[in-house]
Amino acid sequence: MADEVGLAKLTLAALADRLGVRQPSLYKHIDSMAGLQRDMAVHAKRDLGGVLARASVGRSGADAISSMSHAYRDWARAHPARYEASNLMPAPGDVEDEAVSLEAVQLIADVLAAYNLEGDDAIDAIRAFRATLHGFVSLETSGSFALAADVDRSFDRLVRGFIAALAQWTGDTAAS
Repeated sequence: MADEVGLAKLTLAALADRLGVRQPSLYKHIDSMAGLQRDMAVHAKRDLGGVLARASVGRSGADAISSMSHAYRDWARAHPARYEASNLMPAPGDVEDEAVSLEAVQLIADVLAAYNLEGDDAIDAIRAFRATLHGFVSLETSGSFALAADVDRSFDRLVRGFIAALAQWTGDTAAS
């Protein structure tokens, strides 16, 4: 339902109506709207992490990054509200949400290991990868790409450009 109406427009009243129950009945399963959004975020992060893991399995270097990038974009476009929820930060002390959030970051770090990045170089690359994909997907899903050029081609070029940048991140071109 959230993917249909948008995360911001999802209400407990609308959810109860969709489920054919009275709103107070929802409180047997969730404690609040914030609790529902938190649970959606954990589920979305776990789902997206699984998609990225499947996209990268058996691949390395540029091939893994390209496959993960396309899987990320496809998942985000298919599940816009879940994608939005996947970007919600865990509340301090929410061990489950923190763990599932770190799993996705670790997966990216594992794929980027082919580029021999360590320490701050690895953190910079992880941040750049996430920001690159999130920026493109966010602009695309908001309808901001109205120019005539093929959006798929633009995305492919963006991914190839990121891969080329990674190959030069520390001067190592072996992974490309």
